[in-house]
Amino acid sequence: MKKSSRRFFGSIVGATVGLPFLSLVLWSFAERWFYPALWPQAWGLRAWRYITSTAGFQVMTAIGHSVVVAAVTAAIAVVIAVPAGRALGQYDFKGKDLVSVLLTLPIIVPPLCVAMGLHLWFIRLGLAETYAGVIGVHLTFCLPYAIFVLWGVFANYNPDFEDQARSLGASRAVVMARVMLPMILPGISVAALFAFLLSWSQYLSTLIIGGGRVTTLPVLLFALMGSGDRPVAAAVSLVFVAPAFIALLFSARHLGNRSLAGVR
Repeated sequence: MKKSSRRFFGSIVGATVGLPFLSLVLWSFAERWFYPALWPQAWGLRAWRYITSTAGFQVMTAIGHSVVVAAVTAAIAVVIAVPAGRALGQYDFKGKDLVSVLLTLPIIVPPLCVAMGLHLWFIRLGLAETYAGVIGVHLTFCLPYAIFVLWGVFANYNPDFEDQARSLGASRAVVMARVMLPMILPGISVAALFAFLLSWSQYLSTLIIGGGRVTTLPVLLFALMGSGDRPVAAAVSLVFVAPAFIALLFSARHLGNRSLAGVR
């Protein structure tokens, strides 16, 4: 495909993706915008000042809560997914198909059913309305994706490099740190990004398990949307979608041209 054709199709894709966010950008800088005007009658930075001001402390707090919850969820998901993905990708064992089905259940079952079912257990365990409970319910949705990503990585992983390192006297810890982890690092990055973004966007499960006490950005965003202050809601919406765009740019720049070393 010619360079001009790639640019043309790239522009079409970019416009298609960015067009739905145009109204959010306009609303976030609007002071007055009444029907039937196509453009705001007055422009301003009130919404963005509100987010960064003392009055918008709740917004910044919600962003901090979302970052912490999503980061912890992603870290736990990756720590569990690495050995699980290796076991599923490198070995054949009895019950492997059953494990695959069980991993897909949180994905195919409606999130409301999953959250309501876990809510009853979390109340008994004392995890309801706690950060630990919110992270736990987020893991039920994020962990399967992380495991499936690393399952595919380890399915193409060549363990002969580890055997060569052991034959040269490397310990198990050195083999893991100097051989395995560098080879699967792109897969770990993708799994972590998936888990982070899925946790970042969770609303219903956070509201049910958190009980309104754990206020993440999606929970606050829905409240702002119902308040009628559209400029502030639009500005918070742009902040909400920012991590997805950052993750997309990161994956395209740093992971797009990298492949798993040592594939079979």
